[in-house]
Amino acid sequence: MRVVLDTNILFEGLTRKGLCGGIVDSWVSGRITPCVSTALALEYEAVLTRNQSSIQREKTLKVLQALLDRAEFVPIAFSYRPQSPDPNDDFVIDCAINASAPIVTSNVRDFRGAAGRLGFEIMTPIDLASILGKG
Repeated sequence: MRVVLDTNILFEGLTRKGLCGGIVDSWVSGRITPCVSTALALEYEAVLTRNQSSIQREKTLKVLQALLDRAEFVPIAFSYRPQSPDPNDDFVIDCAINASAPIVTSNVRDFRGAAGRLGFEIMTPIDLASILGKG
């Protein structure tokens, strides 16, 4: 299943486990294929390495690269910015539209307006876990 993971899902999955950890595990095992643009990959890097020491940063970048090696890179042919009050959410929206894939996020409210205007799907981690549980 192809999806676009909001940065909050990846951060939660790598730092706190739980449901988002299961989503990251599904990425590693190939049960989902996250679609990632260059801008979104850079956003992942910026958030994941924020306030880290150089040693922590190096380890985090290795983990992120291993994940990105298992992602589908999506060229951004069309951009619809600005769509969100948070400019970083626009990276996620552009990727989802160009990949024709749903966004998985814990912040559904932040994407609802753009989804209504542009017609992409939004899923919560619970929605995705439910789908993966059926498969």
